[in-house]
Amino acid sequence: MKNLFVIVLLVLIATGQNFAKETRIVVRAKARDAKFIGSSLGGAYIIIRDKLNNKILSEGKTEGTTGDTRLIMMEPRERGKRIADEATAKYEATLDLQEPTFVRIEVQSPLNNRTAQAHVSTELWLIPGKHILGDGIILEIPGFIVDILAPRTHQYISLKSLANQSLTFEANIVMMCGCLIDSDGLWDANAMEVVGLLSRNGEPLKELPLICKAPNLFGATAAIDTPGKYELVVYAYDELTGNTGVDKVNFVILD
Repeated sequence: MKNLFVIVLLVLIATGQNFAKETRIVVRAKARDAKFIGSSLGGAYIIIRDKLNNKILSEGKTEGTTGDTRLIMMEPRERGKRIADEATAKYEATLDLQEPTFVRIEVQSPLNNRTAQAHVSTELWLIPGKHILGDGIILEIPGFIVDILAPRTHQYISLKSLANQSLTFEANIVMMCGCLIDSDGLWDANAMEVVGLLSRNGEPLKELPLICKAPNLFGATAAIDTPGKYELVVYAYDELTGNTGVDKVNFVILD
C-alpha cells in the first residue's frame, strides 16, 4: 500500500510538471514623447509579480540602446509596425508557468536619479508557453530629469564674492530617456517652460525664466543683494506633452 501511495504521488508530481511551460516576455520602458530607457541612463528597473500573492517572478534592468530615432519619432505609426529594433533596450524574463497567471509589471525609472524617479505599472494575464516578444510590453515614463547645477545644495555664498551682486543659476534638464533638449532641436527647448522660483527666508522673492544656453543646459542670472536663507525650485513644463520635472536646492547668502 505504501508503494502504491509513492507511485501515485510521483505520477501527480510528474503530471504537474508537464503543465509547466517556459514563457518569455519582453518589457520595455519608454520616455513620453521620446525614446527607450536603456544602458546609457543606467536602465529602468522591471519587476514582474504574481498578482495573487505578490510574489516576485522576475526582476532586473533594461539593457540596450535608446532605439532608432527615425522609427520612434519620425515615421508614421502603422498598426502592427514595430518601433523597437534588436538593439533597443529591453528586459526579457523567462518564466516557468504551470497555469495562466495574472501579473503586475512594475517599472522604476530613472533608476539612478531618485528625484526624477517615476513608478509605472500595468497588469495582464500570462499564458503558459505563449510568449510576448517583439516590442513586448511598453510602459511609458512621463517627465523630465531636472538637476540644479548652481547654486549647489547648502552652498554658502558671500555677497562680496558676487560680481555686481549678480548670481548665476543653472540646471541640467534631459528627457527621461536621456535624449538631448536643445533650441530648435528634435526636443525643442523653445517649446518648453523652464522657471526658477526663488525664495528668501521662506518668502517668495522672484521668478526666473531659465534660457537654453547649450544642449540640456538652462541658465539665468539675477541680482542678489540681501543675505538670508534661500531656496531655489526649478521646474520644466511642456504643455504639448504634459511632461514635467522639478528639482530644488537650499543655499545661504552671507554678508
